[in-house]
Amino acid sequence: MPSHHPGTSAPGRRALLTAGLGAAFALTLPATAASASPPSNRPFGRFGSPAARLTERTLYVHPGGLGDHTTVQAAVSAASGAGWTLVLAPGTYRETVVVSAARTGMTWIGASGDPRDVVVVYDNAAGTPRPEGGTYGTSGSATTTVQADGFTALGVTFANDFLRTDLPGNPGTQAVALKTQGDRSAFFHCRFLGHQDTLYADSTSLPAFARQYFAHCYVEGDVDFVFGRARAVFEHCHFRTLVRTDLAGAPYGFVFAPSTAGANPYGFLASRCRITSEAPDGYYKLARPWVPSSDTTARPSLVVRDSVLGPGIDAVAPYANMRDAYPWQAQRFAEYRNTGRGATVTVPENRPQLDAAEAAGATRETYLGDWIPRKPCA
Repeated sequence: MPSHHPGTSAPGRRALLTAGLGAAFALTLPATAASASPPSNRPFGRFGSPAARLTERTLYVHPGGLGDHTTVQAAVSAASGAGWTLVLAPGTYRETVVVSAARTGMTWIGASGDPRDVVVVYDNAAGTPRPEGGTYGTSGSATTTVQADGFTALGVTFANDFLRTDLPGNPGTQAVALKTQGDRSAFFHCRFLGHQDTLYADSTSLPAFARQYFAHCYVEGDVDFVFGRARAVFEHCHFRTLVRTDLAGAPYGFVFAPSTAGANPYGFLASRCRITSEAPDGYYKLARPWVPSSDTTARPSLVVRDSVLGPGIDAVAPYANMRDAYPWQAQRFAEYRNTGRGATVTVPENRPQLDAAEAAGATRETYLGDWIPRKPCA
């Protein structure tokens, strides 16, 4: 995503991420996901062990060597073919991970049930130099990239702890925690931590209408931190906008930046979610449309319904343009029955609303079609 007011920001999330497992972000954990970490002599809890596998296609990851592999990527690489489950012991896995398209039906399970305990994190940004030359770009900055269909994650944190101070003056501050491209990708009780471009809900190609589902997840960031062209449903999720010390005034950023293909009838749907903020009241926009140069026929689509929008959202003008050539009013943005100070309708033309008949079609079932996401047994 294009950069927004490049500058510097004070170190914040990195210290918390590396301070210790479970020590930070108490606010971020959905109550239904909380559980105690497995005892040290049983790091995989009730999910078995290398000596007592749940199935022949279960692999165990432990940073201290008590599993089959010490890194997530090593386990992914070993899981050749379809239908593998990776059980991740509590730990901070500082690495980049790619789940290739051939590894369909893969499941990651955080062993403790608490996503604060299992953190997959790295700090590449779009402007970070590659060892072989050039820079990573937005897509290449992702800590975790999932290209396979049928991927499921439960109780895992996906993070990018790049800070703008790492590359002062460099506009390439996009830093993706997760890029997911496959169809039927589901995330339950997961966290996505970053600043700009935290969660990239994408597809493998323009004609591919990848369906993705996020339930009881936490996502934080500042600029366009939920973006992409996937058909993505967010239910009971918590979005949190961050304070920025590098900017003197509003806006600090944007929660959503969909880039839905024009032929795709559905883009992002946020239902029964909430948006809170560390920033002053009104310093964030709800969304802006992303019409990428690679697809100038895109018609970004976003519906936010039955959600609580906190005072951090600019209620008077919740949408903005990314480029004036593609005004947000020409896209597919709408709301329905939202509450909270950030949802107050003061200028009706700035807040398109669905009517009851339109809202009846803005549901998980409509967006996901014949696919019913199922949480892994835990």
